[in-house]
Amino acid sequence: MLVTLAAAALAAALPLLVFALVPSRVAAPSTAAVEVPSATATPSTSSPLHWIAPAGAAARLDRSLQLAGLLPEWTVHRVLRAKLVATVSALALGAVFVATGPSPWRVLLAVLVAAIAYVAPDALVASRARERQERIQHALPDALDQVTIAIEAGLGLETAIARAGQFGSGPLAEELTRTIQDMRVGFSRKEAWLALAARTDVVDLRRFARAIMQADQYGVSIAHVVRTQAKELRAKRRQRAEERAMKVPVKILFPLMFSILPVLFIVVLGPGVLNLLQVLGAVGL
Repeated sequence: MLVTLAAAALAAALPLLVFALVPSRVAAPSTAAVEVPSATATPSTSSPLHWIAPAGAAARLDRSLQLAGLLPEWTVHRVLRAKLVATVSALALGAVFVATGPSPWRVLLAVLVAAIAYVAPDALVASRARERQERIQHALPDALDQVTIAIEAGLGLETAIARAGQFGSGPLAEELTRTIQDMRVGFSRKEAWLALAARTDVVDLRRFARAIMQADQYGVSIAHVVRTQAKELRAKRRQRAEERAMKVPVKILFPLMFSILPVLFIVVLGPGVLNLLQVLGAVGL
């Protein structure tokens, strides 16, 4: 009976899994790559899956997908389908698990697993977004150094940024390349930089974009602005590295006290204690 229930749950989960992971066949508009994104845009709730997550959670998920660089392959509705599949599968397996031996602990464990399955897609997307923004922040000073060298060599700002994106790698190079593409298809420099700031959550990159727009507006030397920004970002990166290094002793304190030192004491003092017990036993104490 239990094998039959497990097979039925697996048979029901596989079509749902395919439904969740296969991208939608709706063709994306040709101008989707050059639209100026909005950080506050909320996904449509007209889909039948909108009941899986509240509007606020769906908006946060959409923003996380944008920051993670997963759009348009992974949309909000596709992640919601994955949440539905994971939760239904966890509930089905939990029901089989509870049916084998009903008890409060089994019920609690099944509910906990279902809750984890529900929040796991959001957590994975948020983790991917956080990692991508950290990579952008770490690569920004080096990219600005390349742009500064190219500008001082006589290239224009757009050409220097295009070369930095062409010969660079990682999410920052992708964002810079997309910014140049936006300018080439008709967006003004201000609109392209605003779109870049909206697609990322890195404060340093937003500050650089704002500095470029102000320099373009007031006629300030672009080379001086880029050089100053690169110098400040290198100093900030060094300060962040020093801050992380200062936190290391505090972070290793508890593992050292509760995991390493007890084992060390056992290895060092254990043989001595055993010998002492043998000696005391031999003299009859």
